Amino acid sequence: MADWRSTTVDSLRHLIHEAAPGVTEEVKWVKASNPDGVPTFSLSGLICTVETYKDKVKVTFAKGASLPDPAGLFNASMDAGTRRAIDISESDMLDETAFGELIKSAVALNES
Repeated sequence: MADWRSTTVDSLRHLIHEAAPGVTEEVKWVKASNPDGVPTFSLSGLICTVETYKDKVKVTFAKGASLPDPAGLFNASMDAGTRRAIDISESDMLDETAFGELIKSAVALNES
């Protein structure tokens, strides 16, 4: 994958590492239909996963339903009991500051 999705994933990866120094990144769930696997980010527990689809990049926060989201970044998995996600399409502009705050809040929740 060498298109807007890979650029978006690289940007997200940078933002996550910047907001959560010491975060562990692993690639999980590699299979024929998804040879790149799914990047997962953990610090004192799972923070989020980053998945690529044909028309979007999805960042799923493991405990998103318990996180404050004053900027309203969550726009997917809103009915899930625990998770919340951000779907990013090619034309979307992510509020990087608010995203960093979500990452920091997720780490703080994991550490509480």
